[in-house]
Amino acid sequence: MREIFYVLLGYLSGSILFARIVPQMLCHVDVTRAGEDRNPGTFNAFVAAGPLVGTVVLLLELGKGFLPVHLALNHLQPEDPAFSLILLAPVIGHAWPLLHVKEGGKAIAVSFGVLLGMYPFLKPALLLAALYLLFSLVLVVRPNLYRSVLTFLCFAVGCLRTAMFPAWRLGCLGISAVVCWRHIRTGERKPLTFTFLPAFDKMRQATKVHKFHACMKFYDFGERKTPKSRRFSKKNERI
Repeated sequence: MREIFYVLLGYLSGSILFARIVPQMLCHVDVTRAGEDRNPGTFNAFVAAGPLVGTVVLLLELGKGFLPVHLALNHLQPEDPAFSLILLAPVIGHAWPLLHVKEGGKAIAVSFGVLLGMYPFLKPALLLAALYLLFSLVLVVRPNLYRSVLTFLCFAVGCLRTAMFPAWRLGCLGISAVVCWRHIRTGERKPLTFTFLPAFDKMRQATKVHKFHACMKFYDFGERKTPKSRRFSKKNERI
């Protein structure tokens, strides 16, 4: 009975679309109209309502995934088979909310909240964060649709080793499936590109530009010096 309670709590918590409610209340902005993908998510809240409101939305989105999972972890055995549904419930709630079934989000922030709710067992959360950093900074995948899909596919594979219990592994696989499905269904199809260490390339180009400007300044300085030396040589000839 308690398992059902936490599953329902997670789904209802996930159904609260803070990324849509908070900007509308504080800034009178509808993030689904402001964003290109019409996604009621945290990223569009940052874009449409600014960093302050976006940060509030991020914390609330993380919290709605964290709270039901962490409460369940404190009152149930971590190896309980029901944990697969408890982990999945907030993500399903965000993707297909109770009052707006067809207007859900892509469920990235709430997925992080669910994984943080497994504290002190944070290996899955750290794995997902590391994969996002890898595909955002090192091997940059564009557009965001493919980056998120690739990240969660790798996360699903990695959780088969990092998640401690079978129910947790099944829950992480379900989270990955929901997030990938939502991205594929709602994302725009654009060409897939890979870039290795773009920040390093920019630094190298900036260094080349700096060296070029330094050479040009040295050349200009030499050109300005030349007329004086010519005048000096002419004086010597007269003498």
